[in-house]
Amino acid sequence: MGQQEKVATSLAGAVSEEISASLTAVDAELARRYPGDPGTRQPVHTVYVPGDVFEPGTLRSWGDQALAALDEHAPDAASFAAVLGIPEELAGPVHDRVRAKLEREPVEDLRIDFEDGYGPRPEAEEDEAAARAARLVSEAYANGTAAPYMGIRMKCMEAGVRDRGIRSTDVFLTGLMAAGGLPEGLVLTLPKVTYPEQVTAFVQLLEAFEKAHGLDAGRIGFEIQIETSQSILAADGTAAVARMIDAAQGRATGLHYGTFDYSACVGVSAAYQASDHPAADHAKAVMQVAAAGTGVRVSDGSTNVLPVGPTGQVHEAWRLHYGLTRRALARAYYQGWDMHPGHLPTRYAAVYAFYREGLEPAAARLAAYVAKAGGDVMDEPATAKALSGYLLRGIDCGALDTAEVARLTGLTRADLDAFASPRRGDLTVTAP
Repeated sequence: MGQQEKVATSLAGAVSEEISASLTAVDAELARRYPGDPGTRQPVHTVYVPGDVFEPGTLRSWGDQALAALDEHAPDAASFAAVLGIPEELAGPVHDRVRAKLEREPVEDLRIDFEDGYGPRPEAEEDEAAARAARLVSEAYANGTAAPYMGIRMKCMEAGVRDRGIRSTDVFLTGLMAAGGLPEGLVLTLPKVTYPEQVTAFVQLLEAFEKAHGLDAGRIGFEIQIETSQSILAADGTAAVARMIDAAQGRATGLHYGTFDYSACVGVSAAYQASDHPAADHAKAVMQVAAAGTGVRVSDGSTNVLPVGPTGQVHEAWRLHYGLTRRALARAYYQGWDMHPGHLPTRYAAVYAFYREGLEPAAARLAAYVAKAGGDVMDEPATAKALSGYLLRGIDCGALDTAEVARLTGLTRADLDAFASPRRGDLTVTAP
């Protein structure tokens, strides 16, 4: 080891203590505002179905319609890959996994819609639809047919529809409680948020409901849908979306970009309203920065180009959707919205190709990092966190298998969790 160095210092221990004491409040604020990723599964998409359309068999119907579209317009792996430009070596694995996913779990996140997809209805009609939604969701979780995540999108907190949104939320949540309680996968979406005070008001509503039913404070979380320019840039020039996260008091789980409302709000003409428009990129970049480290996830929006009609038209729509989804994934938007069963094949094809083509490089880099083996890339703990998160998301959605990831990395699922969310505990791996 050579000559032992003599260690000397110039400062008294009290200096360090004083500095630490001066930063105590900052330490607490960092821990409160930026707890890191929650370490839970993030769905790859959200599907929304109007409140009067949702039925007990809706999820299975979406899967069956997606499979029928594959059978009609791309009946085998080679034809599906040719449409989307998937490399030959991935054609079989992606196609097989897409079909298996559509048979097993076609929808990962479902929102029963009482906002734009439902519209204004007589009070009694929406009451009944909200109560029916609660019953069907409860039954789905009870009989094992539910999506991993399910809930409603209520009307927003603007004056004209506020009372109706509050009432539908109350009817839905009350129905769930009467049917046995709130499911673990419950998700609520608050749309068209413009001011942080609207988020505060929704928190007040949820607090009152929790108190009325003796639930733990903070039990009910919600997503904030970003559909107005004011939610990105407030009148005083600040990023309103960052204040909205704070206003949610730890209840915000996601920020969802509303492609068409936001585009219209900033004056984009209908023909150019899309998730890859520069206005959309700006909004999502602000959302991404505001949410970073907070545990709030960002979701891309949707495309309104539906894969319907003759095969050539379906293929064009598929290519568009596949390309937009791959673009979003590269920009770290790991979730999006799908509007039609025909979008499911390309949603999963894009997601699965993204994770499968990166499996071996990511696994090799993570294994080298753990073994301190070096290589042609010098990775740091932050990169190990990103690599683990990448592999975990691939496992959660069905693109990757736990066994193949373990074989390539030498790491268990618990090890990957520790790297991806080190705040959850000491980062200790079992690999040699």
